[in-house]
Amino acid sequence: MRTFFKWLEAEDDHANPYDGARLQRHAHPAEVATPTWALRHPAESCTIRARERPGAEAELSVMGVWVIGTVSDQKMRELLQAAVQTSPSAPMPADADVPGKLAWWRSTAPESLFSASETSPGSWVAHEDAFRLSAFFDNCHDDSDPVEALGDAVMARFPPKEEEGLFAATARKASPFSALAYALGPDAVLRLPGWFGDFLLHAEEVRAQLLAAEEALALTGTQRRDAVERIHRWMTGLGDDPDYDAEELLDGPLRVLRHAVRTGQGAAGLVRWY
Repeated sequence: MRTFFKWLEAEDDHANPYDGARLQRHAHPAEVATPTWALRHPAESCTIRARERPGAEAELSVMGVWVIGTVSDQKMRELLQAAVQTSPSAPMPADADVPGKLAWWRSTAPESLFSASETSPGSWVAHEDAFRLSAFFDNCHDDSDPVEALGDAVMARFPPKEEEGLFAATARKASPFSALAYALGPDAVLRLPGWFGDFLLHAEEVRAQLLAAEEALALTGTQRRDAVERIHRWMTGLGDDPDYDAEELLDGPLRVLRHAVRTGQGAAGLVRWY
């Protein structure tokens, strides 16, 4: 299972914390309070973390979050170096069946995952394959304590307001990133930075990956209309957010990545449940 923290191949003050091809489970031990943007729905102001998600009886209190923000290279370097110094290395968990699950996803027609609701006009009903795909997305994220702690520390360095340098998507009972992934399909999702919504890029990497992100997200015409409709299906079939802003879910991530390139900053993305 991949996460968004790179393998740190050396742990001294002179090491480049961005070396290596993958991200490792190192973290700063300090916990950060739940960000205010994660509590924008008063009725959903819970603080349930992914690893603490309860069973179906508590589903009403769960909120999915995907947040992307700019961070300076210096701040990222400080966070990663502090993590190396304060947290022991841990073996990387692996999901050996990711290729098989991706192959299943590619073979599954998007329209087959939901059907129109007979009791709620304009809404959709999720089928078994929709729940299976949702579980796959969730299982692609490492929600261990060290990883979440480093994610909290990174979020604390994001811009304080949701403007060009910050994109925060929240949804009742559904993950915004999962809705986007379903809408785009597997090949486009794999062109996005990082691994299923989680990433940590310094400025040079943002510049290098911006074109691929634009190819995946800058949809027009029929492709964009289909993506918006699929997001709506996910947000009503698995979530409880019929008025969700699907257009912003497509546009917001690119806005932050482009801003990072213009200002010479790095960027990070985190998928969470609260």
